[in-house]
Amino acid sequence: MAAVHPSRTHEWWRDAVIYQVYPRSFADGDGDGTGDLAGVRANLPYLAQLGVDAVWFTPWYSSPLVDGGYDVADYRTIDPAFGTLDDAEKLISEAAEHGIKVIVDIVPNHVSDQHAWFQAALAAGPGSPERKRFHFRPGRGENGELPPNNWPSQFAGDTWTRVPDGEWYLHLFTPEQPDLNWNHPDVRREHEDVLRFWFERGVAGVRIDSAALLTKHPDLPDFTEGVDPHPYLDLDEIHDIYRSWRAIADEYGGIFVGEVWLPDPERFARYLRPDELHTAFNFNLLACPWDPERLRRTIDDTLAEHAPVRAPATWVLCNHDVTRTVTRYGREDTAFDFDTKAFGTPTDLELGTRRARAAALLTLALPGSVYLYQGEELGLPEADIPLDRIQDPMHFRSGGTDPGRDGCRVPLPWTAGEPHSGFGGATEPWLPQPAYWPRYAVDRQLEDPDSMLSLYRTALELRRGTPGFGDGPMTWLPSDNGVLAFARTDGLVCVVNLRDHPVELPRHTELLLASAQLDEDGRLPGDTAVWLRG
Repeated sequence: MAAVHPSRTHEWWRDAVIYQVYPRSFADGDGDGTGDLAGVRANLPYLAQLGVDAVWFTPWYSSPLVDGGYDVADYRTIDPAFGTLDDAEKLISEAAEHGIKVIVDIVPNHVSDQHAWFQAALAAGPGSPERKRFHFRPGRGENGELPPNNWPSQFAGDTWTRVPDGEWYLHLFTPEQPDLNWNHPDVRREHEDVLRFWFERGVAGVRIDSAALLTKHPDLPDFTEGVDPHPYLDLDEIHDIYRSWRAIADEYGGIFVGEVWLPDPERFARYLRPDELHTAFNFNLLACPWDPERLRRTIDDTLAEHAPVRAPATWVLCNHDVTRTVTRYGREDTAFDFDTKAFGTPTDLELGTRRARAAALLTLALPGSVYLYQGEELGLPEADIPLDRIQDPMHFRSGGTDPGRDGCRVPLPWTAGEPHSGFGGATEPWLPQPAYWPRYAVDRQLEDPDSMLSLYRTALELRRGTPGFGDGPMTWLPSDNGVLAFARTDGLVCVVNLRDHPVELPRHTELLLASAQLDEDGRLPGDTAVWLRG
């Protein structure tokens, strides 16, 4: 069993390193080309040796997989592609034996159109009790041929779909993901039961997808840009839901992390009040370019947002929706924005990898917890998916202009010399791996002390064993332009050089770790980070 640092036994979530598993692409245990829970169980030793505290699983429930599992048909069953409920229970138990906690993903804004409730609503017809669990409305226009309102989609495309009897139903995402009506008591009661179902099976926490979208204005008025209140984003009533959820989590000692995209820091902080969510998934750093002034401002803003409610910040460089870090940092525009994704963007992977290594040490040294998306520890780039193999609905709903999110979801390479880089058996994975994927394989990187995997393992070991890291205070130190330098407690210092030439290190007694070798004069090269003891 992996050793657990004493600081992580109390409110472990305040400084945890949480590894995100996208089950379809982590490891294939039965050789059918799709990752599954058996594959995760077989690789729990890998995760323990990596040094993570918890694993967050994107949805593993029964689903048609129209949107990568975020179209849930049944929260109490595991999708057959991934295994069974028994497999999930064994995984939760075995992870605990390795000192790893499990966080599951709940998608409360919508369900799959194959969900029993929605199928019953379609069959029952207009005005029925079954339809009141969703947002069914008559259309506008002389014959109801126009959608009930003008709300924009979270994906490209329409937000309303008309059914054969003439009514329309709301879906902020794809038509296969009808939105639930959170004013209905059945919806609230069902989700509270689902939370209890998973807490009783030993999960340590729940990640809440699209956490600010649940409640809608009852009149479903038209949307006008810049006019408040927004008809479906961050309505005040949503906090009643999370207060009731927090009471359930407290019964079981569980925690929540919310996916909250909000530009207003005061509104954002409301979700993290002591009787609501424990943490929120922080997108500010993920979207920030590799620029010293922007990074420092982002770090300061993030810490300031969390300070009023004394919640820990979370830091993340990438997830299953975002262009991979080494690719993003190797581009001329190093920021991330869904609206600017395009095919054929030039990338310098050598530069991007160097920056990603430095960014790893930066994030792991900041106060709070860190989320690590699978494959980031291998330095995987964004893969180019052939057009005829793309599956992401974002691509199709954009009319083919958006490459979609499949490029960051390609199955992991485990063993360089095996078929499909050891992902599973002889069957080709559900998404094609690039020909160069074996060079990133786990077995090769374990043999290389300078690999990205070796860097992460060393960094996580140091972070786990050094009380000055994790949650707690930080202080910016004087530094040259283009250099970020800050101190943690216990004499720990992190320095990141974002310039294109070396800089002198501050006075120190010990060099703990560097993302790249210092130059021959002992200076810190450009796009390199270092941990020091002062």
